[in-house]
Amino acid sequence: MTTFRGVSPYLYYTDAAAALDWLARVFGFVEQVRYLDPDGVVREAEMTVGDVPIHLCGLDPDHWQRQGLPGPTGQLTIVYVDDVDVHHAHAVAAGAVADPPETKDYSARTYLVRDPGGNSWCFWQPLDRPVRLRDGWSETRPKPVTARGDR
Repeated sequence: MTTFRGVSPYLYYTDAAAALDWLARVFGFVEQVRYLDPDGVVREAEMTVGDVPIHLCGLDPDHWQRQGLPGPTGQLTIVYVDDVDVHHAHAVAAGAVADPPETKDYSARTYLVRDPGGNSWCFWQPLDRPVRLRDGWSETRPKPVTARGDR
């Protein structure tokens, strides 16, 4: 069995250089490296969010059209933070458009924001309290896996 070591998003931007600058300025992500083509266009890049790498891909403006697609498919990247209200205040002051954080029934305080490339981000502060289920919902968890792999 393979041991998982984490997950890292790979995000597409038609202007990866601008995305790198925006993500650093607005969210506080840290740029690690840019890989430029002969024309100086960012084609690949890496940033870190805490200890987690994220990867950016710089696309030509007509990339999705050439693929026969209207654009990238929807996704949401969750970033865990210690204080979502402090992060939100920084992001809004730096130019993000986002509704104020909300306390959710699933024991989290969150806010959502879309970056200039159209990617969705959820900044999430876990709360130390039980999850409140909606009427009619129930909770179920898989049985623990044994040494033989049985459930």
